[in-house]
Amino acid sequence: MDSSNGEDGRVSSASILASDYRPWLALWRITGVGAKTYLSLLEVFGTPENVLGASAASLKQAGLSSAVIQQIKNLDEREIEPDLNWLKREDCHLMCWYDEDYPLLLKEIPDPPPILFIRGNRSLLESLQIAMVGTRNPSPMAMKTAHAFSKSFATFGLTVTSGLALGVDQAAHEGVLEAGGKTIAVAATGLDRVYPAGHKPLAEEIIKSGALVSEFPIGTQPKPGYFPRRNRIISGLSLGVLVVEAAIKSGTLITAKHAMEQGREVFAIPGSIHNPLAKGCHHLIRQGAKLVETAEDVLEELGNLSLAALSEDDGQNEELRLNKTSITGDYAVLLEKIAFDPTSVDELITETNFTAEEISSMLLVLELQGLVSSAPGGLFYRCSAE
Repeated sequence: MDSSNGEDGRVSSASILASDYRPWLALWRITGVGAKTYLSLLEVFGTPENVLGASAASLKQAGLSSAVIQQIKNLDEREIEPDLNWLKREDCHLMCWYDEDYPLLLKEIPDPPPILFIRGNRSLLESLQIAMVGTRNPSPMAMKTAHAFSKSFATFGLTVTSGLALGVDQAAHEGVLEAGGKTIAVAATGLDRVYPAGHKPLAEEIIKSGALVSEFPIGTQPKPGYFPRRNRIISGLSLGVLVVEAAIKSGTLITAKHAMEQGREVFAIPGSIHNPLAKGCHHLIRQGAKLVETAEDVLEELGNLSLAALSEDDGQNEELRLNKTSITGDYAVLLEKIAFDPTSVDELITETNFTAEEISSMLLVLELQGLVSSAPGGLFYRCSAE
């Protein structure tokens, strides 16, 4: 890399954003280099370029097998041409581990992806998210429930994250879009294709205001083993996961398992004891998932979770203290500008110079804490003098 490298060989986020992504993409296409191995190599060598240029002895000492080392030494850079060509398209992005906008919540999971391919609104990955998942063959009631819950979440300012699958995922994405909200779809394929193919129109609608996300290189076709990998990202991006309807043995419960292992809250909607697709939710509730009947049940619980997520100190930002009697930082600035009479988001943008997305996220937290309330027409007013 260039002179912007640190003493340990690492490169700053600004340098990565301006640099050639070839080494990042090339290392990711090496068979046998998964997320954990990739990140462990970054710990040792600092950058993917340093990994690719390291000696066989150094790579072996770092724990790589002879087969993986041979692939690195015989690397054919033509393999990443599909990725590079895709990145030339409008609204196509690559997010790398060192980038400043890599989501902090996702970084916390045991095996975060070192790179992410994104179509659409890249900044949305840092927004407050609730994951919604469920069976691909839901009951009509479950479809209505997923649709209604996602509309409520969107109205409240949460980003809804799901997997673009048939059934519950589809209803979740569509409910958000109908409410004019933001949604993220995490794919188990390369983003040059949509799976299932029938959801291509839905994917295009999501891209307009939301984002499609995948860790898989361009050209990757769907395989059974890729969906569990996809699911850990869905839960990893989110404050919590809501399971709408699921069988005992299903990919949905794999997502819930990932969420529990990642320290995320899991919510489940109960159903009839005679419905086999309710058994997965009942199982989760017995395992400690929160039983919910309304979207408000989830939002109430997310109040504390969102504060915990936003209060994480990454070493650069001052600690945020948010409660009903004491707030600091940007939240104090925003609250100062919210009148006791209804105030529009446009007015707050003018008064504070925050972006609409920043204001929406902060309003969500302030509302969850009972400091502001929403009024018809997208207005907000201050409900406490504290």
